[in-house]
This record gives sequence, C-alpha cells and structure tokens, in this order.
Amino acid sequence: MNRKQWLSVALIAIIALFAGIGISHWLAKNRLSGDPSAQQFFQQEWVKPDGQILNPAIWQSRLVLVNFWASWCPPCVAEMPALDQLSKDLASKPVIFIGVGIDSPSNIREFLLKTPVSYPIVIGGLEGSQMGKTLGNSQGALPFTVIIDAKGQIIYRKLGKIDADELKNVILKAI
Repeated sequence: MNRKQWLSVALIAIIALFAGIGISHWLAKNRLSGDPSAQQFFQQEWVKPDGQILNPAIWQSRLVLVNFWASWCPPCVAEMPALDQLSKDLASKPVIFIGVGIDSPSNIREFLLKTPVSYPIVIGGLEGSQMGKTLGNSQGALPFTVIIDAKGQIIYRKLGKIDADELKNVILKAI
C-alpha cells in the first residue's frame, strides 16, 4: 500500500471509532443499553397489597434492589428485618428497595400486618415468579435478590438469604 491508501484506511478507522462512540452515548442516553430483563421489570405494572398501582418507570435512573420473597419462605421472612433496616440506613441515598411477594394478596396483607417494612411491597404472584426467572433466578427458588443500576444493568444477583453487609457494600460501590 502506498501512503495515500494508508491515510485513507486510517481516516476510515477514525471515523468508525467516533461513530461507535457516538452511537454508544446515544444508546446510553436513550436507555437502550440496559439489560433487556431489567427493562422488562421496569415495564411491568405492579400492584401494592392495598390495590394501589405502581409505575416502576419512575424507579429508572436510580439503583433498584428487588427482593423476591414469600410469607411461607422461612429464609425470606428471616432476611426482611435486615432489608428493612438497610433501606432505612440508605434512605438518603439514590437507592430504592422493592419487595415482590410471590404469594396471594391476602397472605401478603396479613403478613405485613405482623411484619411491617418501610419499603414498598408489590404483589408478584405467578407473574412475579416468572419475572424472577427472567432476572436470572433459573431455579425459581426464594428468596432471590437483584440489584439494577441506574443504567438498567443487573449488577448483583443472590439466590438465598442475603448478607446485609455484603449487600450494603455492593450498593455503596454502585452509587
């Protein structure tokens, strides 16, 4: 190759590089770069035990911890006080805690009367169980916890009882 051909190849490579960077920034800005399963979570309509509908689109652009649980699941029940305390400790941070109850609305309401938590609980039912699988819980077991960052990427998955200190460290590093 002569000098003119090398310059042409170099110029094309530089243009391609800048085009790639531009497209990457555009995708990130337009929320198209997030994990598709996390985006599906944000598009789901969730209902609280009192019947109030929540629009999870308002949770986007924040760190979101999603905990799938059931009232009949001993490790789920055991970790709820730690999750509640952690949500209170981090209340001033840009993180949202959401509990997805894989149970009937009446069981969830009854459970929350005995064990109230300060973060929102939504009714999951069978759709919630499927959403857990979509987010990475291939076994469908409980409890299952996922953290979705502000860019819509899943940055943490935990099947089984959480460790509050580990969870707090993950959250603080991601904020």
